[in-house]
Amino acid sequence: TGGGATRMGRDKAVLTVGGETLADRGARVLSAVCDDAVEAGPGHTGLRAVVENPPGAGPAAALVAAADALDTDSVLLLAVDMPFVEERLLELLRDHPAEGTVVPEVDTQLQVACCRYSTEAVGWAREVCATRLGSADPFDTPGLRDVVRHAAYTVVGSEEWGMVADPRSFADLDTPDDVRRHGLDGHR
Repeated sequence: TGGGATRMGRDKAVLTVGGETLADRGARVLSAVCDDAVEAGPGHTGLRAVVENPPGAGPAAALVAAADALDTDSVLLLAVDMPFVEERLLELLRDHPAEGTVVPEVDTQLQVACCRYSTEAVGWAREVCATRLGSADPFDTPGLRDVVRHAAYTVVGSEEWGMVADPRSFADLDTPDDVRRHGLDGHR
């Protein structure tokens, strides 16, 4: 829930869709499939909230902060702006038999904001983010695609995720046009 939402023009976490904020919906869905869940962000939900170091350092640093708070190196991540992800999709990622990171792919695009990150991937992100803390630009952290690609990963294609989800599940709301295009009210 910690992104800047510059393209949306307002905090995505507090957008209300179907009577529920995106933050509360994400927390509910994650909590239903995970033994423990945290919010990487300012605290929009009833989950324990953690903030990346330094605040605003980006999604890889937020992933590391969440993993540290959970005291684990394997993390199931769900971005707050993905309102159509359901429990069955997260269960598929959580329980996938592949070793390492498990990332869905839709139309040749890796869905890194709805992904199971491996110990190796989180460890790489932790190392890179720690190195950047002492640099001239501590905000120059890797993106989530970089995190996925720096460790072994398994791509889950539509033949697998299609049994529990549809392509709309991976839609993210980055702009007001995205909210309208998906037929959502997006009220605050």
